[in-house]
Amino acid sequence: MAVNYLSRNGMRIVKRNYLIREGEIDIVGYHKGYLVFVEVKYRKSTKKGSAEDAVGYGKQKTICRVADHYRYVHGLGDEVPVRYDVLAVYNEEIVWYQNAFSHIYRVKFML
Repeated sequence: MAVNYLSRNGMRIVKRNYLIREGEIDIVGYHKGYLVFVEVKYRKSTKKGSAEDAVGYGKQKTICRVADHYRYVHGLGDEVPVRYDVLAVYNEEIVWYQNAFSHIYRVKFML
């Protein structure tokens, strides 16, 4: 359902369920000149919080790490613009949050 929605709205899907040891990205595609990493969240209702609220800082950090891996493996450098989207699905209703969060960079400590 999510892939069909994104495709109908102009995204060219290149990968579904990109999985590495550190985590997974639900959908990878291209939209309006951006390489887009999409997190899909489904909720029957908002009783336990909204779907988009389920993509907190920890999940965002994981998505960014996996996105970095994807870009490295596919030879996509920093010149390729990247966007992180969230697709919130409530039964039959879909809300697409484009540019939902910014990239979270790894911090390396040097001793």
